[in-house]
Amino acid sequence: MPAMPLGLACVVEATRNAGHHVTMLDLMFQIDVHTALQTVIMEVRPECIGISVRNIDDQNIGTRNFLLDKVKEVVAVCRQLTAVPIVLGGAGYSMYPESALAYLGADFGIEGEGETAFPALLTQLENHGDLSRIPGLYSREHGLHQGRICSDNLDQFPLPGTNILSASASQSHDPWIPVQTRRGCALKCSYCSTATIEGSILRQRSPGIVADWLERWVTAGYAHFFFVDNTFNLPPAYAKSLCCRIVEKNLAMRWRCIVYPKNVDDELVRLMSAAGCRQISLGFESGSEPILKNLNKHYNLEDIRATSSLFARHGIERMGFLLLGGPGETRESVEESLAFADSLELEALKVTVGIRIYPGTQLEGIARDQGVITSTSNLLFPHFYLAPALEEWLPERLKEWGKSRPSVIM
Repeated sequence: MPAMPLGLACVVEATRNAGHHVTMLDLMFQIDVHTALQTVIMEVRPECIGISVRNIDDQNIGTRNFLLDKVKEVVAVCRQLTAVPIVLGGAGYSMYPESALAYLGADFGIEGEGETAFPALLTQLENHGDLSRIPGLYSREHGLHQGRICSDNLDQFPLPGTNILSASASQSHDPWIPVQTRRGCALKCSYCSTATIEGSILRQRSPGIVADWLERWVTAGYAHFFFVDNTFNLPPAYAKSLCCRIVEKNLAMRWRCIVYPKNVDDELVRLMSAAGCRQISLGFESGSEPILKNLNKHYNLEDIRATSSLFARHGIERMGFLLLGGPGETRESVEESLAFADSLELEALKVTVGIRIYPGTQLEGIARDQGVITSTSNLLFPHFYLAPALEEWLPERLKEWGKSRPSVIM
């Protein structure tokens, strides 16, 4: 699914509301990036350029495709065309604020939420003011100016107008509009970067505000939506309230979301179905109880099975996810996971070998203790954890296993 720049659009909305003139360029579908940048920069004559960095690499142990070289080219082209300050932001940047800023050669970077920090930076740059109090701001000369602040009230950040993202949506033959209703996660899965990006405290938008935003998109002619919240069903009361608001509006829409395989009941699934949910991503990650504990999951196999059955009963497609090769993984635990995945009879299953090591995670500490990485390893570049005993065996086993399972994606 091509990613639409929701985070960038949120910053655009906030920056316009702060009184600045903003032009947004989505490079996702641009074949000639240099010409696209030259055309916009020559026309607009910007006083500052912000670049949103979503992904660092493809998270694939087989290809290890590093994506920042393309971003570096964008920064270089901007440098050729103008001398104005260049500011980095986005989820990918926020994981590596210092090393990404150094590698890409921009002037500034904003770690965390940009809706407050970016307009504040523009104001200070315009007035030659003090930058020291801007939350999450990094600069080449001074490093971090002040630690980031996660807003406890997401409603203060208006969702982007349909006009901001519609240009991106029009470039896709099958656009799925991204929707984020919550930020932050306290679950602390051993490998996950969400807390680094969004903080560990869960914050929510008012369900009514989200439903109103969805209604504007449906009125504009769009019908497909993807809730990008890490766990749509947590907390359950919020998810139910949101679904009720959508049902009340009788919106002609279909949507997907990501479900944590616990704290799901029949009422929630029924409401999700009534509100237009047609597919869920079920990241259960393993079919072995000990491995689930190693990954710091707060559910068991029976939770997964019960959750999967509820969605199947209501006719909602399930795409499962297995994450194999983590700490403690053995041939026996892999076989348990494969057998368990088969038993769920999912419509689709994505299998990943090896786990990307992100800074600040429990997995990073384990990898250092085991010598997988060292104190000098730069995690900006792809490093993976794969249980040593499985390096040769696991890829071949999955190739064999997947031959008779057309619904499995490797």
